[in-house]
Amino acid sequence: MLLTALCLTLLVFYLTNLAPNLEKLAKTQGNFRMTDEEVTTYLANHGYAQPFLAKYGQWLGVLPGYVIIGHDGQTRAKCAPESGVIETAPRFCGILQGDWGQSSVIKKDVGTVIADKLALTGKLMFWVLVLMVPSALLIGVLAGMREGSRTDRTLSTISITTSATPEYVSGVLFIAVFASSAVGLKWFKGTATSAMDHATFENFFLPVLTIAAYGMGYIARMTRASMAEVMTSQYIRTARLKGVSFGNIVVKHALRNALIAPFTVIMLQFPWLLNGVVIVETLFNYKGFGWAMVLAASNNDIELLLGISVVSVIVVLLTQLISDIGYVYLNPRISVT
Repeated sequence: MLLTALCLTLLVFYLTNLAPNLEKLAKTQGNFRMTDEEVTTYLANHGYAQPFLAKYGQWLGVLPGYVIIGHDGQTRAKCAPESGVIETAPRFCGILQGDWGQSSVIKKDVGTVIADKLALTGKLMFWVLVLMVPSALLIGVLAGMREGSRTDRTLSTISITTSATPEYVSGVLFIAVFASSAVGLKWFKGTATSAMDHATFENFFLPVLTIAAYGMGYIARMTRASMAEVMTSQYIRTARLKGVSFGNIVVKHALRNALIAPFTVIMLQFPWLLNGVVIVETLFNYKGFGWAMVLAASNNDIELLLGISVVSVIVVLLTQLISDIGYVYLNPRISVT
């Protein structure tokens, strides 16, 4: 996990520190009429002209921060604030020390911005999971219990339709039908901005439904396939021949083994919910983690983009770890020695 995190953060750091991005950053912080010489001077004064590995080590916090005497005669240090005393500044100030840098767009500490946006997206993720996971498992189990039946075909068609419809299509349709005055069904609000402070059923249900509908179909199809496979197993046939009721066969014998594959899919929804809600948060003007990622990318906010990338990598790795551990409890054939 540590090696993977290092490789991914190194890759993202390299991409964000490409010459065109640094030039755009200099002109954004200075002015867009800066000459090439002025851009070079700005980058040198703020530590961007150092070797790539040195910049990465300083950002990570394993190398001492730079101290540079600029062409204007001013002394700047990475670990000292703009108005701080350089002599009393710490030597190391990177991610490992909890220093995430300063957002060039929002003008706040990156750690504070990410914490606020994570809380908003976490609230959205919670209600999406509450709606999506039980509904998907129920649809998948009902469809897989009797493979090929009318119920199976109907529920499978619904699952394929929802998973094949992108969020930007279903979200627009939901707004047009349930929130637009053109149709007349003003049941919900078309934006979720007010839900950031006070979430209600009226202003929060549409973005939750939009995300849940898209992810629900995929989980339901995986559950259905796993359930259908388990129902044809030898031990299920033996239980039927012994006269065990169909309900007990499904609940006590088939369900646990059928949930092994969907469990992995459900755990993979966490990274998708964290980074894949960009469209929905933008569509409903909900300023969460995905919205912050779009803002950082579109405005070349390097520090904020790097911080978001670190959080995304950590979430992906932790969900994979939890998924692997969960196998041990769901599948009795797996043992840890």
